Amino acid sequence: MISQLTSDTQRLPVSVAFSGPDNTGKTKQIGILARRMGASATSAGPLDHYDRRWAAIKAGGMSRWWFETGPVQEVSDVLATSYLERSRRPFSAPVRLLDRGIPMLEASVAATVAVRENLAAPQAADRARCLLAPYEADLQTAEAAECALLLLHCEDAEEGTRRSLSHEAGVTDIYAAYQRALHEQINRLVAEGRFAMTMHIGDRPTVTVQDEVRRLLAPLRPAIPGRAMAGVHITGLGGMSESGKSTVGEYLRTHHGHARLKIGYLIQDAATRAGIIDPYRLDPVVQAELIVDALDRYCEAHHFLDSVSIESLHDFDSTAELARMLGSQLTIAYLDVSAAVRAQRGTAGAQDVADRDVVKSARGADKIASIAQEVIGNDGPRLKLERRLDRMALARKWPEQQPSTMPVNALGLPVHLESYLSELLDRLTGPRPLIDLLAVTGSGARGKYQHGWSDLDVFVVAGIGSLDGMRRVLADLEAELGGVKLGLTVLTRAECQAGAVTSRLLHVLALIGSGGLVPLWRTAGLALPAPDADTDIDVSLRDGIQAAIEIRRQLLKGSPDLRDLYKVIALLAKIQLRFSGIECPSDDDALRVLVEAGHQDTSMVAAARTERAAAEELAMVVLRSWLATLPGDMT
Repeated sequence: MISQLTSDTQRLPVSVAFSGPDNTGKTKQIGILARRMGASATSAGPLDHYDRRWAAIKAGGMSRWWFETGPVQEVSDVLATSYLERSRRPFSAPVRLLDRGIPMLEASVAATVAVRENLAAPQAADRARCLLAPYEADLQTAEAAECALLLLHCEDAEEGTRRSLSHEAGVTDIYAAYQRALHEQINRLVAEGRFAMTMHIGDRPTVTVQDEVRRLLAPLRPAIPGRAMAGVHITGLGGMSESGKSTVGEYLRTHHGHARLKIGYLIQDAATRAGIIDPYRLDPVVQAELIVDALDRYCEAHHFLDSVSIESLHDFDSTAELARMLGSQLTIAYLDVSAAVRAQRGTAGAQDVADRDVVKSARGADKIASIAQEVIGNDGPRLKLERRLDRMALARKWPEQQPSTMPVNALGLPVHLESYLSELLDRLTGPRPLIDLLAVTGSGARGKYQHGWSDLDVFVVAGIGSLDGMRRVLADLEAELGGVKLGLTVLTRAECQAGAVTSRLLHVLALIGSGGLVPLWRTAGLALPAPDADTDIDVSLRDGIQAAIEIRRQLLKGSPDLRDLYKVIALLAKIQLRFSGIECPSDDDALRVLVEAGHQDTSMVAAARTERAAAEELAMVVLRSWLATLPGDMT
């Protein structure tokens, strides 16, 4: 019975009233939702459509009538009549969207009399109730039929008033006083429970607010979409003719998984749905809204997307509005190329490029650079462009973090290696540091160091200019290693940020970012990108392929190097486990887990370090496990 009642209720039309002070974006939010819902929603339009007296009022000056010449009884009657006529007007769409609900009538009248009759907030509220008393029963019925959603800048009335007024080109004293009184009255109504839902919009961009609006309203009707571009990042590509926008869009698609869309397609798609014949004659603000509408639909239809590129940003005003609507969900990337280079790139000749530039400049396309988060020079080689794009794309996907550090003696290394690392750090980090970060990796970082078996693997972040100084330090301290092989890897910050690293080093960065690997030292303020787990797993496949090949090379040797064979077997085991969501940094642990999962005797793991037969048996177990993931005959 309950489910049937719910189903019947959902089939009934619903009126959603967006309320709030001026400049909280009510009309904008209604417009976005109405356009997105199409025939499933109807906007009730402005109040002045519901009483003939508004025409004469506007002709004589609405503000003057409202605050000076119109008797307060008349102001109240025109407003109340308009609200009630709107509530009685039939509608056939499943959802009707109202700009200002019934509680806003009381708040508006109370704020008006507070200003006109110099009343304190409580007295103004009483006066408003008296003025609206003749309509009380009808207003209660109308309010009960509305679902009330309140948009506020913030909870504080003074700050809310300031924000409302900040959006006005000019503010009179009486209008400022009205806004202050209006905020006070709305806060009173909130305390009285007159709004079912309240949102604080703060400084959030339009689409972020729309997303919360939808999450709040979606339970009311199945026709209301549940989200608005949630979790999707848009990269907008701008630049003059032949600046490389198409090249960039295609690189982001093929190398970073962006969906690649054309702005012309987006505008035309949204315009066709809205019945707009020539969208390019519209105001730039409306064009931006059409782009967002089409993006919203596309992203919902392709819900698995998290990154989209759009090209080409051709109009400054619409791009600026797009930035306001999307906020941090939009990165504007402007391709900056000299006129001479662009002229050379034009397949139809230099004059064709110049002619197209004239059209683009008229729309302000060249000014987009002034609001772009990324201005990318593209006069040079393609490799340089791609590395810059890598850094741009990964900066969002791999957030930078400042790693913590730990003392050398926490590693549990032999005394002579502990002494070596301490001296190495002293020489490399002061008083003018040659490096930015130093971390021990491998078995030495996990308390698994075995003398005669393990290397001392060290990861360093340092600039190229430090190599000479580092070489001298390493030469001076080489004797202190006591014959232990030092495996030193050096990367620059830029290589880390652009992801220009091997899969193994990406894993090191991921471990540092997650706290699984703690460096011994870093320079103050250093932050490194933290690759996500999915990327770490995916790129490790390359090492798995190489390891599987290397195992067979070792097995085909007359006398395989047991140490090298053991390590490559362990690597292949770790990678297989990683795809199962199991992270085993220790060679021994990884091998035991994989062998045990295959119901094999794990005693071969310990014996493989010293016995050739056990090592070869272990290699075949791990290799067969790897090959079993491939289709076809593996005999």
